Amino acid sequence: MGYPRHAQVSLQETPYYHCVSRCVRRGWLYGYDQYAGKDYSHRKQWIIDRMSELVGVFSIEICSYAVMSNHYHLSLFVDVKRAADWTDQEVVGRWTALHKMPELVRRFLEMEVSPAEQDAAQLIIDTWRKRLTSISSFMKEMNEHLARKANAEDGCTGRFWEGRFKCQALLDEAAILTAMAYVDLNPIRARMAATPEDSEFTSVFQRIHSTQGKPAVGPRLRRFHEWGNKRDSIPFSFSDYLQLVDWTGRSIRSDKRGAINGSLPPILIRLNIDQDAWVEAMRPKGNVFGRAMGKLNHLKIHARALGQSWIKGLRQAERLYPST
Repeated sequence: MGYPRHAQVSLQETPYYHCVSRCVRRGWLYGYDQYAGKDYSHRKQWIIDRMSELVGVFSIEICSYAVMSNHYHLSLFVDVKRAADWTDQEVVGRWTALHKMPELVRRFLEMEVSPAEQDAAQLIIDTWRKRLTSISSFMKEMNEHLARKANAEDGCTGRFWEGRFKCQALLDEAAILTAMAYVDLNPIRARMAATPEDSEFTSVFQRIHSTQGKPAVGPRLRRFHEWGNKRDSIPFSFSDYLQLVDWTGRSIRSDKRGAINGSLPPILIRLNIDQDAWVEAMRPKGNVFGRAMGKLNHLKIHARALGQSWIKGLRQAERLYPST
């Protein structure tokens, strides 16, 4: 049984979320389908292009992403304050980049409406402003667009996605780090790539690409922490993150479980993350958290805030993020 979105998304609790969408068909819809004898690899670029478009419209930023053969992952940051500062004209411009402008709103912008029509138009614009900070709206714009393109190419109709996208609240810095790394390491876990710099269609590949002075290969990504700018960025540095992803990628590909070398990334120490539990969490199906991810006390607070008596992942949180 699925949970309603209001039981999963609470922007008052956290602006960070991990989302996953999976195709309903069992074929390799973004790669080579051995049964149909067709190569669908070009569809991965559809997702990258759509992400780029939507990031330019919504007040939502991408922290990490990975496009796989039959599903994709996103780690998102919702910037409610930024959307609140937009003018009505900017909200209209953004929303109508995706949808047709109603005649009432056009006349409102040209100040050709009565007081009653002005109130009605303002209500529409206020609704659009909320939608531009809605993860559900963002994912709907992603998935409906991709489903239409894929069905048109296949010459068929019907569902393309297996159901609602999965959504997981990221409650603290440790959870953000875990989700981002879990997303970026997808190709390595699937043995589609050996190193982060080989992991195409991921955010870590894009970031490495950009640091080498190469042209942009994906959507605009949320910045990592810079000195004096922690509030407006991912709360750790890219150099720390890259070291961690590289170290983890080598560890999870090892045939010897628990064979950790001595070069433990300092970010694990700073955030008090258990190294063995971390590597287990990064392995296939290692993310055993449910609707939320974070330290034990944060999971309990999150459950109480949403009126829930139970939340999945308490044992994993206790092991992965031991209390000091």
